[in-house]
This record gives sequence, C-alpha cells and structure tokens, in this order.
Amino acid sequence: MKEVLKKYLNNEIKLEKWQSFGVMSLIIVFSGLFGWVYEFIFYYFNFGMKKFYWQGGNFLPWINIYAIGSILIILTTKKIKKKPLYIFLLSALVTGILEYTAGFLVYHIANTRFWDYNTEILNFGNIDGFICFRSVAFFGISALALIYLIIPFCIYISTKMKKKPFLIMTTILLSVVLFDELYNLIFARIFHLERATTIYKKIGMNIMQYKK
Repeated sequence: MKEVLKKYLNNEIKLEKWQSFGVMSLIIVFSGLFGWVYEFIFYYFNFGMKKFYWQGGNFLPWINIYAIGSILIILTTKKIKKKPLYIFLLSALVTGILEYTAGFLVYHIANTRFWDYNTEILNFGNIDGFICFRSVAFFGISALALIYLIIPFCIYISTKMKKKPFLIMTTILLSVVLFDELYNLIFARIFHLERATTIYKKIGMNIMQYKK
C-alpha cells in the first residue's frame, strides 16, 4: 500500500483502461458513501443527539454531490499531489464553489433548499445558508483523505484483483448506485413512482425535511 502511494504521488503508476474505470467507479461509490456517513453523524449532533435522520434522497446511503466533488478534486489537484496544504486550500475552494452553486441553483430553480446553514451548528462564515467555513474546511480535509488514502487504496485493489472479477465488482457497484440515483431523481418523477424518502417515511424512518 505504501509503495502504491509513493508511485501514485510520483506519477509512476500506469493503469490499464479497465483499471482506470474500476478505480474511478470505486472512488465515486466510496465518496458518496463517505458523504452520507458524515452527514448522518453530523445531523445527529446538530439536532440534539435525539434522533438519527436518513440523509439524501436515495435508497442507498450515498449522496451525489460528494461524488461530484471528489471528481473535481482529482481533476484540479493532479499537479500538486505532493503538496497537502495546496490540496487542502484548492479543494476547499473548488468544492465550496460547487456547494454554493448547487444550493443556489436548486433554490432559485426548484424553490427548494436541500440544506440551510442558517439553522445549523458551527456555521461560522455562513453565506446565504448555502456554504460556511465548517463545510469547506471539512471538504478540504476530506480531499486529503481522498488523495492520500482512498485513491491509493482503490489502485491497490485494482493491482491485486484479476481483471474480470474486478470489473464485475466495480461495474455492479457503480450501476446499482447510479440506478438508485436516476430512479429517485428522474424515473420516479416521470412515472409517478414512490421515491426512497416516501417509502422510508412510511416504515417509520426519520427523514430530513427539505425546505421550500
């Protein structure tokens, strides 16, 4: 694992196309899961440590904006992988812009808030409820984990598994996550089907309430 990290930072690793696909698939899955776990824990404390709330709008514990953010981090930090401080600062900036833009557009186009830092703890530097210092600082720290832990780990897996089982595993994981996302984001709306949040409410789960 250490050797993989060293070679990755020195741009000495040359992956086959199938490995690159599988590694990126794992990153997308892990990043969305990581974001879900973070929010699941954070909002437990934010709401007084009384209830756990299901995060996101999917059946699976996965949130899309964290996966999108991870891809942006990878693309923008390729040339500074050996400089943790620069990675932290650039990633905080890039993901901060992503978060503010996403929140702003959803609010002004769909008249809906998926988050509101005005009502949360540790919201210093809050701008319009869409972004705050805590969120961008967390994204910056998460970027370090992505670059120095998650990516090398995914590459390590790709070098230890044979091509066919690795591709089957990663393709299934990515397909399941994306189908879940597309179902709740698009298909359920078009065909008037019940979304994950509706079903989870019916079985008694606590769901985050989006604000108009």
